[in-house]
Amino acid sequence: MTLSFLKRRWLRWTLLALVLLIAAAMLLKKRNAAPTSASASAPAAVAPTAMEFLPGDLYVVKSGELRQVLPLSGALRALNQASVKARVAGEVQQVLVREGEAVREGQVLARIDTADYQAKVDQARGSLVASQGQLDIATQTRNNNQVLLDKGFISRNAFDTAASQFDIARANVDSARGALDVARKALSDTVVRSPIAGLVSARNVQPGEKVAVDGKLIDIVDLSQMELEAPVPTNDILKVQGGQEVQVAVEGLPQKVPGRVVRINPATQSGSRSIMVYVRVDNPQGLLRAGMFADASLTLEKKERALSVPATAIQTENGNAYVYAIEHGVLARRPVVTGLQGRADDGNAVEIVSGLAEGAQIVKANLGIMRDGTSVRVLPQGGAAASGAAPAAASPQAMQATQAAQAGLPPAAPPANPSTQPQGR
Repeated sequence: MTLSFLKRRWLRWTLLALVLLIAAAMLLKKRNAAPTSASASAPAAVAPTAMEFLPGDLYVVKSGELRQVLPLSGALRALNQASVKARVAGEVQQVLVREGEAVREGQVLARIDTADYQAKVDQARGSLVASQGQLDIATQTRNNNQVLLDKGFISRNAFDTAASQFDIARANVDSARGALDVARKALSDTVVRSPIAGLVSARNVQPGEKVAVDGKLIDIVDLSQMELEAPVPTNDILKVQGGQEVQVAVEGLPQKVPGRVVRINPATQSGSRSIMVYVRVDNPQGLLRAGMFADASLTLEKKERALSVPATAIQTENGNAYVYAIEHGVLARRPVVTGLQGRADDGNAVEIVSGLAEGAQIVKANLGIMRDGTSVRVLPQGGAAASGAAPAAASPQAMQATQAAQAGLPPAAPPANPSTQPQGR
């Protein structure tokens, strides 16, 4: 009785263990089959039907002005500037202007004490009067001796002596008159006037200070015309000529200011081995200031109506240039012949000699290798596809990877800068 009970119990546990083993095997098989099924359905889930671009990712080919430029940089300075110095020594009584004030040519800037110079003028005037009196006496004596000589009452020597006294008196008058002019000039120089019209940039003296001759008083700059002094490497200097156009950009100004090369230094700068080029810039509104740092573009060559595309749109393979165009809603690889490289109104650009027509739509950025004939859809500005639309690639890079995998090619290298992925710009 006991043995039969034990056999039935063992058989029950054995059957239960087999059921558990079979259930575990089925569950494991199901789990292993799930990734395979998911991976089989993944291509269908991510396989795009079209590449999507935002309007900012595309560019419409157009013709316009294209410039080949040489970059320059340097500091601006006023073409006309003056450092007003004291012409006479003395105590400064008045300084009539301050920094930033506009002055006219000839306007009084400062006054120096006139007491000493007025005294010298009076002294010189007295000397002139005395000399003039001596000249009158000498003149009368010479005239009288001339009459006596004619009558034979005096000798020639006596007359010559009187004539010499007359010459000396006349010379003394001329000397006294010159001394008076010098004294008057010194007195006039106590009033300091502006040699040019402009703005006061520095006031170097205050009332009550004593200044020596050539002591600096006031600095004045005329901002109506400015010059940009910029170094040019010696290997580029042969491209620079007088009269070439220059576009000058100064931080803080909304637009560039036109200029022109007016001079080229004949010698190199010590240390840098560069040559200074001087660019004249008109500044009628006075927006530019002396000392401002400016970046400039010197135009070496210019074409008025050149068909051009952004430099980032050009790709090369085995030395041959091509772009990706969008034609009838599909991607088309188009070989092009390029020409002048320079700057257009919207940035760095390359001239298209042949291969594209004006009005063609191309991909602006270099996104690597893309499959010719791929459907293209342009999203509205803001990005999301319309509701119910066919699934699309999350980005052109994802589309490239999928296409390469389908074609059995290695995936294309991504652009150097991840920020060049198509997005609203």
